Amino acid sequence: MSDQTRDSVPPLLEVDGLTVRLPVEGEQRTVLRDVCLSVRPGEALGLVGESGSGKSMTARAIDRLLPRGAQVSGQIRFGGADVGALSGSGLRGYRNKVAMIFQDPRAHVNPVRRIGDFMTEALRTNLGVSAADASRRAGRMLDQVGIADGQRRLRQFPHELSGGMRQRVMIAAALLTEPQLLLADEPTTSLDVTVEAQIGELLQELRAELGLAVILVSHDIAVVGEMCDRVLVMYGGRLMETSPASALLAQPAHPYTEQHLRSL
Repeated sequence: MSDQTRDSVPPLLEVDGLTVRLPVEGEQRTVLRDVCLSVRPGEALGLVGESGSGKSMTARAIDRLLPRGAQVSGQIRFGGADVGALSGSGLRGYRNKVAMIFQDPRAHVNPVRRIGDFMTEALRTNLGVSAADASRRAGRMLDQVGIADGQRRLRQFPHELSGGMRQRVMIAAALLTEPQLLLADEPTTSLDVTVEAQIGELLQELRAELGLAVILVSHDIAVVGEMCDRVLVMYGGRLMETSPASALLAQPAHPYTEQHLRSL
C-alpha cells in the first residue's frame, strides 16, 4: 500500500488521551499521561524512548495487559470499537486481532511445555481449531518465519532452541491468529547484532507480505527510523514529538529527540 493510499484509509487503531495510573507504595502514580496516537492498516509506527519513558506501558495498555490495580482513562478504539468496553469472548477476539511479541521469549514461553503446545494454545482455546489442524498451521508458520522442519520443532522444548529461534517462535505464534496489528515490544533487545538484523528483516518481510500494521517499541531510534513510517518519541510517560521517520532523523524538532539522537 502506498503512503498516499494508506493516508486515505481510516485508522485501524486510535488512542485518545490515554492516561494510566498504577499503585506504587500505597499510592496511585501516573505512568502515562494523555497519550494520543493512531495507526492505519499496513503502517509501521515506532515508539521510542529511554527505559521508563512509557513506551512498553503504552503497548500493554493497547492490548489490555496492564497489571492489576491500574486506573485507565482516555479511549482506545480498534476498528471503531471501544476496546475498554470489551470483556470475555470479545476481549479474546480483540487479542487475536492485536497480537503482541514480548522482549524476552524466555519469560513468556513455559520452559516445561513443548513449542507446539505454546504455539497452538490460542488456536485451540480461542478459535476452536482441532489439535491436528492447529499443529499443521503451526508447522507451516514456523517455516514461514525461517525455521526449517517446523513439525519436528513443535516437539522440542524452548531450551533446545537458540535465542533467535525462540524469538521467531514468538513471532510465529503471534501470527497464527491472523492479526491485523502486531505490537512488538523490543523484540530484538536480548539478541546479538547479527540475529537482531535478521529479526528486523523478518518483521519487514512479514509486514509487506501480510499487510500487517506494526507498532515497534524500542530504545534505539536509529533502528525504528529504518523500519517505521512514523516515529513517536516518549519521555516521562508523555509524547514529546511525532514525525515521519525520515524527517525525525534528519531534523528533530524537540530538544529531547535531538539529545537522544546524539547519544547514539
